[in-house]
Amino acid sequence: MPETNTASPIELLAPARDAECGRAAIDCGADAVYIGAPRFGARAAAGNSLEDIARLAEYAHKYWARVYVTLNTLLYDAELEPARRMAWQVHEAGADGLIIQDMGLLEGGLPPMPLIASTQMHNHTPARVAFLEAIGIRRVILARELTLDEIRDIRRAAPRIELECFVHGALCVCYSGQCLLSYALGGRSGNRGECAQPCRKSYTLLDGEGRTLVRDRHLLSLRDLNLTDHLPELLAAGVTAFKIEGRLKDRAYVANVVAHYRARLDDLMRAGPYRRSSSGTSEPGFTPDVAKTFNRNYTTYFLTGRGAPMASHATPKMVGEEVGPVTGVTANTFTVDTNLALHPGDGLCFFDEHDELRGTVVNAVDGAIVTPDKMEGIAPGIVIHRNHDHLFLNTVEHAQPRRCIAVTLALDRAPHGLVLRAHDEDGNQIEEVLSAAVEPARDAGRALATIRRQLEKTGDTEFRCAGSSVACTPVPFLPVSTVNGLRRAALDKLRGERSKNRPRREGCISASSVPYPVKDLDYLGNVLNRAAGAFYRKHGVERIEPAAESGLGLDGRKVMTLRYCIREALGLCPAETGGDLPAAPLTLVDEEGHRLRVRFLCGDCRTEIDYLAG
Repeated sequence: MPETNTASPIELLAPARDAECGRAAIDCGADAVYIGAPRFGARAAAGNSLEDIARLAEYAHKYWARVYVTLNTLLYDAELEPARRMAWQVHEAGADGLIIQDMGLLEGGLPPMPLIASTQMHNHTPARVAFLEAIGIRRVILARELTLDEIRDIRRAAPRIELECFVHGALCVCYSGQCLLSYALGGRSGNRGECAQPCRKSYTLLDGEGRTLVRDRHLLSLRDLNLTDHLPELLAAGVTAFKIEGRLKDRAYVANVVAHYRARLDDLMRAGPYRRSSSGTSEPGFTPDVAKTFNRNYTTYFLTGRGAPMASHATPKMVGEEVGPVTGVTANTFTVDTNLALHPGDGLCFFDEHDELRGTVVNAVDGAIVTPDKMEGIAPGIVIHRNHDHLFLNTVEHAQPRRCIAVTLALDRAPHGLVLRAHDEDGNQIEEVLSAAVEPARDAGRALATIRRQLEKTGDTEFRCAGSSVACTPVPFLPVSTVNGLRRAALDKLRGERSKNRPRREGCISASSVPYPVKDLDYLGNVLNRAAGAFYRKHGVERIEPAAESGLGLDGRKVMTLRYCIREALGLCPAETGGDLPAAPLTLVDEEGHRLRVRFLCGDCRTEIDYLAG
């Protein structure tokens, strides 16, 4: 049996748009990946076949890594049984956990696998998380808006449940699971996996008297999350899984970000009482740099409280690293003051004299003189940025990351031949016996070197020989083909032993009647089917309003709840400026003329946005 390691297992969790992205994540060091089921995932455009999920699970399990499948949309009554059947299908495909949102699924019929409460469940208070722990949920994905102190409070209230925390990627401006803006504006529900991302649109902000305060800015668009420098505090607060957002991102993005966080977490593993929750050491084949792949500039959001830059009002697109100011232009070239080395194929962008974001591509470079694909808008004084580093991304895309499990091999005498013992980094051990008469070698030194060299040739398998020994006296003469066959047989047997001993976890929902934290659920409780209603009533909820997706009218109703404050981001917070407030209520108007009323709950530092029809 494998040896027991008592250090706390920590998981690096990566997104997988598809099986190829998932495999790249595993190769670059992810302990687990999450991937969309064929249907019912919160990214409807990122569904995957059961065959691809099975292939990914088989690959991940070689390293004792895990595959979680998202089944995290709200479900209509007619969808419950198909969703349960799909849960069984992904279980049979080898999935290690199921990420869910709809409580109706808990009313029976799920496979015996760990259940993970999606961030769409609005997991933002100790009471909510303690309830989920009490009913048998294995893990909660925490709300992105939480501070370190709030995470600590949740850990104290729910000491056994696994806490998964987003550490990198795009941020929703609204609390997850509480956003109905896309549904209100166009019938595409984020709770049903169809968000049209209206928060990234341009808005004009009006005061209560109709005066324009801000015109045509992306007032609901946030920067991207990056908690690289806060991993130690998150560990100390009780986080057990570090999650990278991005189930629509490509392979290069996933590989780069995973390799970055793998290196940081490995440093922490060596220094503290923690261990990786999967096997192997990864060699990505490139030096990761998260400034080089898509981001809207970075923020730590609310982790250490208010004050961190959060907004991306100028554009929801990637601006990238600053190259420098333009110092001169000709008809076809410009000169830029920079220390960066630009290359043909680089993507450049800049804000022109009208503050509009423009872009071009580098065709040629001669020192500080750049020949772009387009010159429109480029003028002296314009600051150039690089949002596509062609050389770096080409390196990442063509890298061949490799992940290997350390194994030691020892050859010894056996009663009727030889025995090769293999021992891996997780404590799995096997013996492979060669039953044959063995002659002593004429040249012992040469024979010993040959045997060890062949034993250590693990090729393109998942194993890497971390050491070999030959304890045979006298040293036997063994043909190269015999050593190779013995090594292959031993590694095959070790592979089988690893599969047998791979940690597997089951899950089940308890039949308890532990009370839900509230007695009254309005439409933001997201109850869309009869089974979900039955679940909540069983746990003491007395009044339930159906979810908005039931056809509920939203005119004048709240469609977003934000911890982010537009007024604060614009320098209009009365607590900070002490100045006069703009006449209330404030109104956001998008490019199509849709109107949203903005209400500020200053005592609670929250913002609520109502949809105004007509």
